[in-house]
Amino acid sequence: MGLGANLGDPAAQLHAALQAIAAIATTRIARVSSFYRTAPVGYAGQPDFINAVAALETRLGARMLLDALAGIEQRCGRTRSFPDAPRTLDLDLLLYGSEQIDEPGLQVPHPRAHQRRFVLQPLVEIDPDCAIPGKGRAAVLLAGCSGQPVQRLAQA
Repeated sequence: MGLGANLGDPAAQLHAALQAIAAIATTRIARVSSFYRTAPVGYAGQPDFINAVAALETRLGARMLLDALAGIEQRCGRTRSFPDAPRTLDLDLLLYGSEQIDEPGLQVPHPRAHQRRFVLQPLVEIDPDCAIPGKGRAAVLLAGCSGQPVQRLAQA
């Protein structure tokens, strides 16, 4: 899953989100990437983001997990005023094993994950052999995103 924030104290928001995710029933955080500072995508008139990726082990189905993540976003003050707006917290279900899901409100793999360095770089960090179903190996896809600035942060 992907984590991101650019309002308030983004690193603190990501840490709080990780604590909330760890409290989801039948779900365990297996690995968490470093935190990365990234330029906004889409609407450029906003602060940089802090992004990370976490690997989860869960017995929840994809829809139930997505709903749990949306609840965490809401409790952390997430509002959706317009597409790509600044946000206190953004939690995305990037992958769900090797499944490909296309339902209203749920697309897995995330439809733009394979195009975004701020997703691919931390994903490759925690799983160098990761593949994005229907797109290919994340490490290969990452090479195509070299023009997107991403800065790995010291321990956040």
